[in-house]
Amino acid sequence: MANAHIHAEEAGHGSVRSYVIGFVLSVILTGIPFWLVMNPVMSKTATLWTILVFAIVQVFVHLVYFLHLDRSAAQRNNVISFAFAGLVIVLLVGLSLWIMFSIHTVMMAH
Repeated sequence: MANAHIHAEEAGHGSVRSYVIGFVLSVILTGIPFWLVMNPVMSKTATLWTILVFAIVQVFVHLVYFLHLDRSAAQRNNVISFAFAGLVIVLLVGLSLWIMFSIHTVMMAH
């Protein structure tokens, strides 16, 4: 029975411990920005940047602890696919915003 448990973890499935760690980190990474919004102790800009940083960290927590993406050889294709999808999304959003800003600038100049 112990071998089956080890085999399941090697297949990319997490243990209860890793799920609990991921859950606790997710709660903390959600609770702190929520507290910052409810109790404004920083400027709005600093709060916004703090929330953005916590959101990015939380994405990585979810990828590692819940989706089990890591740098192992077994996960290499999944990580590359995820990175490519992220790049495409960043390019689509970034270039769309650039186009809209450029159009706005040109339209307002007349």
